[in-house]
Amino acid sequence: MADKRFFDKKGPFTLEEVARIADVKVSDANALGRVMQDVASLDEAGPDDVSWAFIPSVRESLRQTKAGAVIVPEKFLSFVPEGTIALIAVDPHRSYGLLAQAFYPYSITPGISDKAFIDPTAKIGEGCQIDAGAFVGADTVIGSGCHIQANAVVQAGVHMGAGCIIGANAVVSHCDMGNKVYIYPGAMIGQDGFGFAMSPKFGPTKCPQLGRVKIGDDVEIGACTTVDRGAMGDTEIGSGTRIDNLVQVAHNVKLGKCCVIVAQVGIAGSCTFGDFVTVGGQVGFAGHLNIGTGSQVGAQSGVMRDIPAGMTVMGSPAQPKLDWVRQQLLIQKLGEKKQGVPLSWKDKIKLWVLKRSHK
Repeated sequence: MADKRFFDKKGPFTLEEVARIADVKVSDANALGRVMQDVASLDEAGPDDVSWAFIPSVRESLRQTKAGAVIVPEKFLSFVPEGTIALIAVDPHRSYGLLAQAFYPYSITPGISDKAFIDPTAKIGEGCQIDAGAFVGADTVIGSGCHIQANAVVQAGVHMGAGCIIGANAVVSHCDMGNKVYIYPGAMIGQDGFGFAMSPKFGPTKCPQLGRVKIGDDVEIGACTTVDRGAMGDTEIGSGTRIDNLVQVAHNVKLGKCCVIVAQVGIAGSCTFGDFVTVGGQVGFAGHLNIGTGSQVGAQSGVMRDIPAGMTVMGSPAQPKLDWVRQQLLIQKLGEKKQGVPLSWKDKIKLWVLKRSHK
């Protein structure tokens, strides 16, 4: 259950309203008027709560849940206990997200703290909340319904659309962003890229970074993540993209639409990502790479070459997933053989096949 000290709950909603909000089908048409008070986990939910189940590991909890209704894929219907209404979803995780947003929407209290600094030339849209210690510089444009949290800095000339959130202690400069952009606390957007000319005689000579950061609509950039502005031209973050905490996006990187970048990823300068690229945690990218649309990169990979569209890669250096798995099996079996561990006849056949596949 959500702690009411930190979250304001809306609702209640009837199951008919839940079906419309969450894009689900109610298994019992006679239950459409039943009222749901909250969302809760399978173990905590009661008769007035909606829960969800969409991965095999929770099937036993689903069988025992006391939830009044539960969002499930059709293949889970047989696990829904008697007395619990099934809410059948094509994409249960998404349906839960939509419903949880309805019960717990992000809300602001419009107003500007007298402890915030707002430059007289800044244009502030209607219904914004600007908290104590915030700084809004000259010639900025802030759309309606934005929230600038405590001690956040929006430097001169920044433009942002409606419904944006700049988290506490975040800094945004040299940036144009669309609507519904969420910059999490401590993130740094638009600072100098790591740009210098290296000379064996004179050492590093700084190259001014003269570009911007351009962010599309409905983007989230995690806590303590850094997005450098372009050296010449712009760093671009496509609409719908989600960037986790502690990620480094270097100058002139271009991320497509709906990319997902997990924590501690480092993307070197001038890499270009297509749409719907997914990157696991702690991946490193060399500079000037092209990462194809729909490709996936496994955690802790080291990417040193372009990745074609739709390919899944793993390892360091990164390579196609099947090649990496074969190599790991080969190394494991060779290690066992060297240590004197006897191999079964099945393992001997596998090892022979793997050796043949790498000739």
